[in-house]
This record gives sequence, C-alpha cells and structure tokens, in this order.
Amino acid sequence: MRTTVTLDADVESLLEREMREKGVSFKSAVNDAIRRAFADGASVDYTFDTYDLGAPRVDLTHSLRLAADLEDEELVRKLEQAR
Repeated sequence: MRTTVTLDADVESLLEREMREKGVSFKSAVNDAIRRAFADGASVDYTFDTYDLGAPRVDLTHSLRLAADLEDEELVRKLEQAR
C-alpha cells in the first residue's frame, strides 16, 4: 500500500538513525518500527469517561455568527487600544 505520512522531527531522526545503523531503506525502517510497535501491544483500545453537561447555556444554532461577532468585538477593542 502506498500512502503519505508526515513525521515529527524526532521520529524522522529515529528512523534515520535506524537506517544508518542497520543499513536498511526508509521503507524497511518504517515497516519494522510499526511491526515492533504492534507486537509490543501498541494496539490499545482507549476509553474515556463521559459526563452530561446539561442543556447548553448559549443557543449554538448560529455559533459561527456568534464567533464572528466576538472576533469583530475583539478587533475593534485592539484597534481602539492602538490609538
């Protein structure tokens, strides 16, 4: 399977080190790392507690308009401060 993956800088460094030490290709280093992770039990089901927050205090039907209004108010405040 072909796919695009974006690696964090630290992960990239780890893969490059493994490629140098073992003399393997990028593809092999990535596949080996993923296999090791799953063999070590990385496939874990996560569960999170949920809570009833009750009825919303703000009508979110027009939440984007509300967000825009709040953003406009903040912009006006900053512009008035700059004077």
